[in-house]
Amino acid sequence: MEIGIDSFAANVPDPATGKRVAPAARMGELLEEIAVADRVGLDVFGIGEHHRPDFLDSAPAVILAAAAARTSTIRLGSAVTVLSAADPVRVFQDFATLDLISQGRAEIIAGRGSFGEAYPLFGFNFEDYDDLFAEKLDLLLKIRGATEITWSGRFRPRLEGQGIYPRPLQEKLPIWVGVGGTPHSFVRAGTLGLPLMVAIIGGAFHRFRPLVDLYREAGLRAGHAADTLKVGLHAVGFVAETAQEAKDIFFPGWLAMFGAIGRERGWSPPSRAQFDAMTGPHGAYLIGDPATVAEKMLKASEVLGGVSRITFQMSVAALDHAVMTRSIELLGTEVAPRVRAGDAGPLGR
Repeated sequence: MEIGIDSFAANVPDPATGKRVAPAARMGELLEEIAVADRVGLDVFGIGEHHRPDFLDSAPAVILAAAAARTSTIRLGSAVTVLSAADPVRVFQDFATLDLISQGRAEIIAGRGSFGEAYPLFGFNFEDYDDLFAEKLDLLLKIRGATEITWSGRFRPRLEGQGIYPRPLQEKLPIWVGVGGTPHSFVRAGTLGLPLMVAIIGGAFHRFRPLVDLYREAGLRAGHAADTLKVGLHAVGFVAETAQEAKDIFFPGWLAMFGAIGRERGWSPPSRAQFDAMTGPHGAYLIGDPATVAEKMLKASEVLGGVSRITFQMSVAALDHAVMTRSIELLGTEVAPRVRAGDAGPLGR
């Protein structure tokens, strides 16, 4: 199993002091966190894409290119590229360039995004949400497969044999499909034979098994080999020395972030009881001490029929840089070896 981290480059006020890190300093911290993840042997680091004041990740390929110069083995990808509101030609060029800079470590997770601000910003109608994604994913895959493209669609000017450059170092630039909870999205990824990244930010892992089964069934029906239908899992996660310490550190920032998002979307205010349930044995948060987190990761893989990758979303809780760095170290040096060995070891302290 590959293990990694996804970041939205969050730059939200500290819930205790109300102070916000200067954007340039926060970006420097993020690049150092990616370097630490590389140093401790994690497999992948993903940068999201948002166009909001509380995140600094509107240009993920730029951040990843800077990270490529500071790292040597970790894979570098988007988490996710909001393909519906982007030009697939530019997306491919950005990530092909990243692939050359990183010596073949780039990949794309293409999705529709969980926020809608990118659509009006780039001149698209949010009501075309799914049609935009389907058309642009089709074009992105065609560009990956051939240098010169002839193509036409509804949302982008036609291509008439133009060459798309540069080409990546990898023979086939990895493209995953990022999904939430829409069955059609799982079926589409399976039919195309693309690896699947499932974002689970609530509920329980086992509730997603029917959707993952839909993906695998669609892939097999379309003639794709079972071993090519990879499933990844993106979940809120954080590791500390003890389970109680992990919960107490993460909760204040989580409460502030999810409270703000909830107010935007009309959700009920989050509570400590909800948080504790999500960090418990049946919840979808991977928060705790190394042994507890490793055991929960192994269980999540089991209930979903086997996963190829799990990535931790740590940046939604306004964590101090030193605290974040220590969590990354624990994930790489204590959690990952347990998971790769298939043995979580003694349960949480």
